[in-house]
Amino acid sequence: MRIKITDDLDLKKIAESGQCFRWESVSDNRYRIVHRDHMVEIEERLDREFYFSCDEEEFEKVWREYLDLDENYASIRNRIKKSEDPFLYEACEYGRGIRILRQDPWETLISFIISQNRNIPAIKKSIRILCGQTGSSYSFPTPEQILSMSDEALSECRLGYRDQYILAAARAVLNGDIVPDDLIDADEETTMRELTSIHGVGKKVASCMSLFGLHHIDAFPIDVWIRRVLESKYPDGYPMESYRPYNGIYQQYMFYYAQSGAAEL
Repeated sequence: MRIKITDDLDLKKIAESGQCFRWESVSDNRYRIVHRDHMVEIEERLDREFYFSCDEEEFEKVWREYLDLDENYASIRNRIKKSEDPFLYEACEYGRGIRILRQDPWETLISFIISQNRNIPAIKKSIRILCGQTGSSYSFPTPEQILSMSDEALSECRLGYRDQYILAAARAVLNGDIVPDDLIDADEETTMRELTSIHGVGKKVASCMSLFGLHHIDAFPIDVWIRRVLESKYPDGYPMESYRPYNGIYQQYMFYYAQSGAAEL
């Protein structure tokens, strides 16, 4: 199906924003995307027209929500005035088109555990092998499937010390100690407490899970790039209260701007 989307949507920027690890570039402006038990190819064409390789029913049921198309990102971006915060204004302009996806919480949790101290190609490779080891490169393994993996199969995923962390997360979910979907409506204090109770999940991974897996769009993960931004551009403190409830969206603009090398830090 074809649909015109006038709000901010840039597939390439989303794919490179560090929030998702299973988008595959098929060709220029075309990506293959897996979400839960659905797969689609999306291509940006002329005049803001997008092609989806699915019917209208699946688009409305799955992909509209996944891409967060009911949220107006242009209006969020336009809240930042150049005269008041020139750096964030430039970051918003540079990252125009990024959206915070509504990803599967379980997959996001495991993906960001795997992401610790690794570059994006290595993360993607490990996730791809992990999916293949449990029978499919299409669907993401369940907690049961991860716990049933042999030591050899787990080793082939090249997770290093992180293999024990994903096993701990799988046990926590299987035992009911953590119910990822239930955290979608939880407050941030509860979310962080629950997630950091998992062996191997620290504040940064929990914050990424909160923003990218639970769609808590005020969550504000701090990695090496955001720390540099805060030290360089906000030495007197970042105005978190002023930018609520969209700090997570602004964090993505700043992260994308900083890690691209375009920002002067």
